[in-house]
Amino acid sequence: MQPYNWNQFTRRVTIKAPAQVIYDAWANSEGIESWFLRKAAFTSPSNILRESTDPIQEGDHYEWLWFGYDDTVAETNEIMKANGRDFLQFGFSGGCIVSVYIKSEQGENICELVQQMTPPDEKEKQFFYIECGRGWTFYLANLKSVLEGGLDLRNRNVEIQDVINA
Repeated sequence: MQPYNWNQFTRRVTIKAPAQVIYDAWANSEGIESWFLRKAAFTSPSNILRESTDPIQEGDHYEWLWFGYDDTVAETNEIMKANGRDFLQFGFSGGCIVSVYIKSEQGENICELVQQMTPPDEKEKQFFYIECGRGWTFYLANLKSVLEGGLDLRNRNVEIQDVINA
């Protein structure tokens, strides 16, 4: 039996929304705050803060804050690729790389997320594989919920911890 591959995972969700709407939900502060983050700030490579509806660009940096966590839990990293239509890629926790693809299959639109685990330590890879996999599963379900019906499932109470929707 081969050892388990902790190097990457894929999460996919069908979404009844136009492909551009799905992409835009990732590609600016207003969009990504609607289903994923409490606060998202994107800055250009020349350190100019993007407006909430300005599309992200390759080389932008971000700072992200989540509901259910105070401001000490922040993620900062870089947008590696953003084509404006159906693909974006960004650095993420632990040096991981997240790629998002918007695809059409069997007449339905799919948002596919692939996270590559880059930490050299096997225990760290396993940690990010499990924890990020759990988180992305919830957030992709929330993306579907928000885009299809408007219901946001996130926990907004920082006092409530250890729930799947934070």
